[in-house]
Amino acid sequence: MKDTRYMKRIFLSVLFICTFLSHLTAQTGKESELIKQNYIRSVIGQDESKQAFLQLLSKIPPEKEISDQNVIELQQLYPIRREEIHRLISTIRGDGSWSDINYADTKRSGWEPKQHAERILKLTKYYAREKENASAQEISAVTSIIHQAMNYWFTEKLVCKNWWYNQIGIPRTLGPAFLLFEAEMTEKEKQEAVRVMEQSHFGMTGQNKVWLAGNVLIRGLLLNDSQLVKEARENIGSEIVLGQKEGIQPDWSFHQHGPQQQFGNYGLSFLCNMSFYSELFAGTPLAFSQEQQDILVSLLLKGYQWIVWKGHWDVNGLNRQLFHSADLHKSFNLLFAACSLMKGSNKQQTQEIEAFIARNFLHPDAENDFTGNKFFKDSDLTIHRTSDWMASLRMASSRVIGTELVNEDNLKGYYMADGGVYTYIRGDEYHNIFPFWNWRRIPGITTYESNAPIPTDNGPNSRNKTNFTGGATNGKQGITAMHLNRNGLSANKVWIFTNEFILCLGSDIHADSTATLITSIDQRFKNGEIWTEGNRRYFHDNTGYILLQDELCLALAEKKKGQWHDFMGMYAPRMLEDEIFSIYIKHPSGVPATYRYLVLPASTQEKTAAFDISKVQVLQNDEKAQVAFIDKMYYVAIWQATTLKLYNGKKIPIKKTGNLSVSCRRYPGFPSCFSQRRDLRIYLPAISCFQAIRNISPSRPPSVREAPHRLSLLPIPRVSG
Repeated sequence: MKDTRYMKRIFLSVLFICTFLSHLTAQTGKESELIKQNYIRSVIGQDESKQAFLQLLSKIPPEKEISDQNVIELQQLYPIRREEIHRLISTIRGDGSWSDINYADTKRSGWEPKQHAERILKLTKYYAREKENASAQEISAVTSIIHQAMNYWFTEKLVCKNWWYNQIGIPRTLGPAFLLFEAEMTEKEKQEAVRVMEQSHFGMTGQNKVWLAGNVLIRGLLLNDSQLVKEARENIGSEIVLGQKEGIQPDWSFHQHGPQQQFGNYGLSFLCNMSFYSELFAGTPLAFSQEQQDILVSLLLKGYQWIVWKGHWDVNGLNRQLFHSADLHKSFNLLFAACSLMKGSNKQQTQEIEAFIARNFLHPDAENDFTGNKFFKDSDLTIHRTSDWMASLRMASSRVIGTELVNEDNLKGYYMADGGVYTYIRGDEYHNIFPFWNWRRIPGITTYESNAPIPTDNGPNSRNKTNFTGGATNGKQGITAMHLNRNGLSANKVWIFTNEFILCLGSDIHADSTATLITSIDQRFKNGEIWTEGNRRYFHDNTGYILLQDELCLALAEKKKGQWHDFMGMYAPRMLEDEIFSIYIKHPSGVPATYRYLVLPASTQEKTAAFDISKVQVLQNDEKAQVAFIDKMYYVAIWQATTLKLYNGKKIPIKKTGNLSVSCRRYPGFPSCFSQRRDLRIYLPAISCFQAIRNISPSRPPSVREAPHRLSLLPIPRVSG
């Protein structure tokens, strides 16, 4: 009897466990199916909240030559016209290929066979959208050529020389097509589809890791493998963290390929992908945690929001991807990412995201209400925004890689992080300007004047060999400083950003050759007349330029010819012509040179002519220090031991002791000072001050009695320089 009861208990326990596991498996299967259906709805484009923005996007002509994955995925959102589908049906060959695609292409960027995969995705999207509405004859024809096109790819097994297409690009394009067409695929086709997706495996870092895991996710959905889906979700979510070598940085910039700012390339793909997955997993046990969601929203609002002006992406945020209309396309990528992130955001976050969208896309002509000065210390990048204009500054150092040349992208951008400065009022000032640029006159840089080819060295020897690059800001105004030490050329460069102008200072400019050195002030499309007064004041395109010392300055308009292929190898050669305005300084040979000039964005000819330069006091601009006094505030960059000479005649001796960055700001009743060093104390008279200081500490400061204000110092987590 006891044995019978014992056996009964065992039987019931086993039955309970089996029932529980069966229920759990069924529940997990339902979750995977829900994710699959969410994926399909997203690919088809059934989100009503985005329809108005899709109409805005459709006003931008589609690109015919594409390599940027962000643009490829953006154009997948365009409405599919029936005429396009009929053209693909009528032009497909018997083997499932198209004659206008070069299947023997060997390019590493813009690989043409990928167009075949793009067409399969377009056809499957049309099939999924229209199968209930189109005629049976039309759907039958579409279904037939999808089978043909897929089987051509499965048979030929095309491989690109660039690993990215094989492991990421092709599976990422064909994966959604397989999901959309799964019900129509034969068992053999499904097996081949899984083989395509098996090109992707978990691994790598940053956005590459996210792309690979996303492809594995699709494989899990095709195989109905809930465990693989969960593993893919964990790999994707593992990158939503701060402070790794690659990925989101503590200052809300994004790094990939080492310590290199990648807002427009990998970083944008990261944010777009993560916002997609945020939407995809919402309402399921795989949903991102609140902490992960908050990090993504912060990346948008504390990082990306800074670099978009009236719907145009900043040139300094494009990185190596200097594609046609990239400033518009990347902004729209960010728009759709923002829309997706709103669905998992709290009320305050949603309001801020809505304000970002309105500012850049719904009411771009309204006065800008997102203002301030931000130095991205992990990426050597400064952004300055006022109600009327924006400026950006990009630098490099031994800590931060400036630019890269990969897969024939950015063949002429060698100098872009040598202090490239762009100012925006409308937002389109540099839209599609790159074919016509003189790449040695990138706005803001100091370099050699030469007709020699632009260097293409991409290795460590091409880096800016200095740690002395950094910035300090009070959130409204700021000073950024860089020691340029590259290719035998050395210069101290400082930019001071105020609400009215940018003060640009250069000192100790010299080189180890006799070549002429130049500093470019600006280079943009000619837009209106060029006004000048006495070789000191210039005005063009709503921007004034004022030289504060005698210089050999050239301001000219030139008809320029160029082609996109010259700097982005994926484009077909095609010559273009336009008129370019350029203003730059030629420095004297044989002696260390200097410069000091003002840039007045959102100005007029009258304001430029009447500007009172006496309110800008440059107190020192030499090899030891660069000091300015503006609106009762000091801006200071120290390069060597020196004595600071203040506006009121007082002096402060400074000696070299280490790498420091100090920002002093006026608070009610007293200034305060921030530094990496607890042993540094600075004493100044009762004045407002604002400093960026390198390699200094005061030698015998005045006593507390001599200084009405003692500047207390607090440690900061990280100091550039």
